[in-house]
Amino acid sequence: MAQEAEAVGFDSVWYGDHLIYDLAVGARGPWEAWTTLAAIAQATTTIELGPLVASTSFHAPTMLAKQAATVDAISQGRLIVGLGAGWNQREYDAFGFAYDKRVSRFEEAFTIIRTLLADGEIDYHGTFYDAEQCVLHPRSPRPGGPPLMVGSIGDRMLDITLPHVDSWNMWWSQYGNTAAGFAHEKSRVDQLIQAAGRSINDVEATAAVHIRLADGKGRLMGDYVGDADVKPLTGSPDELGSQLQEFESAGAAHIQLCVDPITRDSINWLGNVLSAFHRTR
Repeated sequence: MAQEAEAVGFDSVWYGDHLIYDLAVGARGPWEAWTTLAAIAQATTTIELGPLVASTSFHAPTMLAKQAATVDAISQGRLIVGLGAGWNQREYDAFGFAYDKRVSRFEEAFTIIRTLLADGEIDYHGTFYDAEQCVLHPRSPRPGGPPLMVGSIGDRMLDITLPHVDSWNMWWSQYGNTAAGFAHEKSRVDQLIQAAGRSINDVEATAAVHIRLADGKGRLMGDYVGDADVKPLTGSPDELGSQLQEFESAGAAHIQLCVDPITRDSINWLGNVLSAFHRTR
């Protein structure tokens, strides 16, 4: 499917870092994210890739940095490292990860991950994590490491990450899946970027957008609470291309399409949407 996305002209492919979902048909879950990203990196040549987003709770931060550097090397510098604190307590409990103090744990993990990827070494002793003279070798092929993206619009998460990340991401249910809603939330984040001493041009805004095709089932695996109340984008290729153009006009530098259904046929059909999108720019 990643090869299909590359062939029809997508710029990036993303994979969720989740472990289990409780659905009406029973418990389900995806393949492990970093292993899958390594396979995608090997199977493709030009398309960017990344986790949307990697939970820092599921891996020791030193190992997550090691995994990111490895996938960046396999992909020859095409990885974007999306990071978040996680949200689905069910998978934390099922797989034995601590759910409490997630943002505090994230803060320490983020410090370790970004320092290792940028500098290649760290000596860190915190409340939740320790890294005793840790050295990251071999390094990512890119000086300074792969770009970092935070998957949150929470004030504390943004305070922690905005001084350092290259982009931030907002999930569709957080802004109502409309360009106007995205623009409204972006204005708030832009103020926080400036408060962190950075230019808004230095930190790209990205939007996860929910699209439902004619044969959609009405649900995506991994829905947040409240996602079902948000109206997906629908329509012809020209109509969808125009709607996505509105997101670009609202300030989205990168749009992740969360498609119902997620199939090869859907990806090929969305190639028509990409063509329409580029025609309206």
